[in-house]
Amino acid sequence: MNSSAPFPLDITAGPVELTRQLCDIPSVSGDERAIADAVEAALRVHAPHLRVVRDGDTIVARTELGRAKRVAIAGHLDTVPINDNLPVRDEVDATTGEAVIRGRGTVDMKAGAAVQLALAVELVEPAVDLTWVWYDHEEVASELSGLGRVMRNRPELFAADFAILGEPSNGTIEGGCNGTLRARVTMRGRRAHSARSWTGVNAVHRAGALLQRLAGYEAERVVVDGLEYREGLNAVRVEGGVAGNVIPDLCTIEVNYRFAPSRSGEEAAALVREFFSDADEVEIVDLSPGARPGLDAPLARRFVAAVGAVPTAKFGWTDVSRFSALGIPAVNFGPGDPLLAHTDDERVPVSQIVFAAAALRAWLTDGDAGAVRGD
Repeated sequence: MNSSAPFPLDITAGPVELTRQLCDIPSVSGDERAIADAVEAALRVHAPHLRVVRDGDTIVARTELGRAKRVAIAGHLDTVPINDNLPVRDEVDATTGEAVIRGRGTVDMKAGAAVQLALAVELVEPAVDLTWVWYDHEEVASELSGLGRVMRNRPELFAADFAILGEPSNGTIEGGCNGTLRARVTMRGRRAHSARSWTGVNAVHRAGALLQRLAGYEAERVVVDGLEYREGLNAVRVEGGVAGNVIPDLCTIEVNYRFAPSRSGEEAAALVREFFSDADEVEIVDLSPGARPGLDAPLARRFVAAVGAVPTAKFGWTDVSRFSALGIPAVNFGPGDPLLAHTDDERVPVSQIVFAAAALRAWLTDGDAGAVRGD
């Protein structure tokens, strides 16, 4: 598929049908061109009120109405690999009795992207100026992120007073996000023949004490701006060994630390280095700071009223952190259960797609809109 012949999207069909259409365009990270072409084509044909800018496979579409406030609403177009779970299927959830759409990307996060696309075309005269963003390479290494790339290339496109990321949140608001850090912890030894093990130093055995300490670690619960975040420090990979008859001279433990947004990245790195102070080496290989909840901004308070649910903390890391780093308060809000993200059983309730669109529409057309849940 090339940019001159994108998948046609029926933009008038509404967010539920757009969810099906977007999901059925395969877009595993690194292969987002076809879906980006489709989104761009739909916007250029159906949304003349938006200024559309493309950078790689990231699409930015902006209103320029001279409103007093601007809101950025963003979502990623890529998915984790497909595993015989496309095209999507319409089903009834056996447990809840709800109508659901099942398939790769329904939760993470093409339902959210579809809501955004439907509203971007529909809302010609919103109460605030809007910056809509659909971006590539979210499900891979942070340095590949399309959102990060365009923020670096075109920072002027992202000036905003508030931001919403359409990550799955079960149709509720999840404020901010935890930070995430990965470290490679190394223990060294001395090789020897296993028949004469006393002549060597077993690096794997030395690492055992570190693993025991990790197993006994009690994660903190940290309240930040009224929301409780849960931290975690865990081994996620262990590598060591040479051969079946050799005492290993090297063992590495990859550790993931999820830390509350009250800690800076530097503070998180210092904590990990202190925890493993008896290791031979601690290398920080990846670090993404968290984001505070951002719920004290006036726009955020009105958004909470529009959604009509009590906000909770986002335990995983999301791109709200990138907006927070720019000084823009940001929250997560989208259809789908985040516990189903990346599973082969991804499924999104149709009712959550409808509700997410209704809540955003109410808020974006009337900043003082009340709850739209109807309860």
